[in-house]
Amino acid sequence: MSALGHFVGVGVGPGPAGLIPVAALAALQDAERIYLPRARGSETSVARQCLAGLPIPEAKFCEIEFQMDPDRSVLSEHYGELADAIAGELRQGRNVAYLTIGDSMTYSTYGYLLAALRDKVPGLRHTTFPGVTSFAATASALSWPLGEGKERILILPCPDDMAALRTDIESHDIVVLMKIGARLPAVLQLLNALGIAGHCAFARRIGLPGEVLCENVSRLDSSASGYLATMLIRSTAREKRHA
Repeated sequence: MSALGHFVGVGVGPGPAGLIPVAALAALQDAERIYLPRARGSETSVARQCLAGLPIPEAKFCEIEFQMDPDRSVLSEHYGELADAIAGELRQGRNVAYLTIGDSMTYSTYGYLLAALRDKVPGLRHTTFPGVTSFAATASALSWPLGEGKERILILPCPDDMAALRTDIESHDIVVLMKIGARLPAVLQLLNALGIAGHCAFARRIGLPGEVLCENVSRLDSSASGYLATMLIRSTAREKRHA
């Protein structure tokens, strides 16, 4: 019987090609198979775009349709099936990698897959490489310091209840807002009502077609939201810390 292959999870991007740790690139070059997500209805995988130009043979890639369904049972079935496919390759001694956008363990579907694999493959050999989070990429793209001194930062998926979001904003120095989607118009209305939109920032699809970079969301079109969007909210104007 073959020794178990090694499973690795790698965060790539978000955005420009090349945002990947050197050690993670070496692991991808060592893998026999690389699974990567492709959003339902999309012709290409964003994760694959993030690896453009890197020395990885195309034959290694295996695109899988990315499925995020609010029904937990559907999600469980989807990641269970994917784990079965990967487990089969690992049992044959192959090294397998899975790509995810951003950081591997921050609001990532990789966590679902890893949990399923650990249940299905006793003695699973695995390594998880960290990646660049969407909010770190947004802060860098807009030269927007993400926390200075003792500022408190809250990271959360956008709530449906704007009253709850208002409470979160008023009780923290900075709020990182993810998974905004169709709530963007309501969020912008709240920020304008609070009088803080001028020092809040927004980014979508950094370094990719359809990129939106906005350092003052009072000027942001409310239709700008979508996949791979992040907002950085500052409850008060940035303090001047230099003489």
